[in-house]
Amino acid sequence: MAKIVGIEGMNAEDLRNEISRGGRFVMYQYCISVIFMSFRRSSNIYFIKGGHGSVAKGLPFVLISLLVGWWGIPFGLIWTIQSLVINFGGGKDVTQAVLGSIIRPVSAPSARQGLQ
Repeated sequence: MAKIVGIEGMNAEDLRNEISRGGRFVMYQYCISVIFMSFRRSSNIYFIKGGHGSVAKGLPFVLISLLVGWWGIPFGLIWTIQSLVINFGGGKDVTQAVLGSIIRPVSAPSARQGLQ
């Protein structure tokens, strides 16, 4: 899993409180083109606290795409536009996926344990 930025010093209870107030985990996308090859990449995961906007954190990735992503033919232009749409939309929300990997469901006791 990617590094999570913005949860430093927070415990599980802090995270639950922030998520209940609208906090979310997002990833941004960017495109880099080199000669005839283009690469689409995702950023680290960013935790956005409830009530805070997520577009500003995506601006560095917008800048990368605008500077070095658009001129790769044909995918550089296509992926740069996709990245801009995603990033100006606040990033890709990956909250459920992150929570699913952090909070593991408690497994039911096995039949063998019930016999002991």
